[in-house]
Amino acid sequence: MPGDRSTISTHVLDTGTGLPATGVRVICLLLKDDRVQAAGGGMTDDDGRIHDVLEGRKLVTGVYRLSFELGADRFFEAITVDLRIEDANRSYHVPLLVSPFGLSTYRGT
Repeated sequence: MPGDRSTISTHVLDTGTGLPATGVRVICLLLKDDRVQAAGGGMTDDDGRIHDVLEGRKLVTGVYRLSFELGADRFFEAITVDLRIEDANRSYHVPLLVSPFGLSTYRGT
């Protein structure tokens, strides 16, 4: 975990090509106490990863919204996933598997 602090990471894989999905923009919002605030984001690297979606911000309890912008040339152009974080003392990994006509995500390790 970056700097021994809790964070959220992601890994986007294109199962249609068998390759990492590079250049996918991810926007992270925190939905807390009836407010929506920017909480980070980034672009997947050459391995399809963002190691710290929070961009150095502190992980707090609440609901985080990850919006993956997959591209205008795809059937699924984007997907949004809401995560409930109840333990801010651990890190979370949220992989996304994309294919031409399907999407799948899960809580990784």
